Amino acid sequence: MKHTDPRPIHVAIVEDDPDFSNALRLVVQQSADMQLVGRAATQAEGLALLSGPPADVLLVDLGLPDGSGIAVIRAAAQQWPSCSIMVSTNFGDETHVMRSIEAGAAGYLLKDSSPSRMSDEIRSLANGGSPISPIIARQVLARFRHTATAPPASSHAGEDSAALLSQREKEVLDYITKGFTVHEIAGLMQLSHFTVRTFVRRIYSKLKVSSKAEAIFEARTQGLLS
Repeated sequence: MKHTDPRPIHVAIVEDDPDFSNALRLVVQQSADMQLVGRAATQAEGLALLSGPPADVLLVDLGLPDGSGIAVIRAAAQQWPSCSIMVSTNFGDETHVMRSIEAGAAGYLLKDSSPSRMSDEIRSLANGGSPISPIIARQVLARFRHTATAPPASSHAGEDSAALLSQREKEVLDYITKGFTVHEIAGLMQLSHFTVRTFVRRIYSKLKVSSKAEAIFEARTQGLLS
């Protein structure tokens, strides 16, 4: 039986370009399965948004008038651990890409992407995907190929992390890496989605990560998958 999400995807936007911000707003408001829960145009307003109830998806511009959106991403990863973060920006260089991902972003789109595509990308992100533009994907892969040639870290780290995770947490982590959404995992494990989100937060904390992409990367790197 097909599962239907009981509530819309809650979306928050931190974007200083009024035209692009309005385009994103329209995309969200015209999608029956989404709800706009907050909009900000500066870093300060973006950080203030985080004191409210967590959104499911947070769209963040990096070039804000009073500072970098990376500070908002980093704070959101801590304060809204169950939220998926997507960067929307004009910057295409590797430094911004890697800093965003390291701060907690799970998706990255350049602003020349058509706004009409955004609804699909928001859904993908909310369901555990990592939408990313091809040019950015190439840069990320190039960085990972470079780090793969570095000397391996001590195997004790993986053993410690594996020991820290409970059997239930390992089961949730396994489902996450296979691409299942929180609601799908809840159905498979016969748990409430709130309980699954709690497991996800614990996994992030124990692996010292702040996004699905990082959790999957760490799980594979440390050999935590069954």
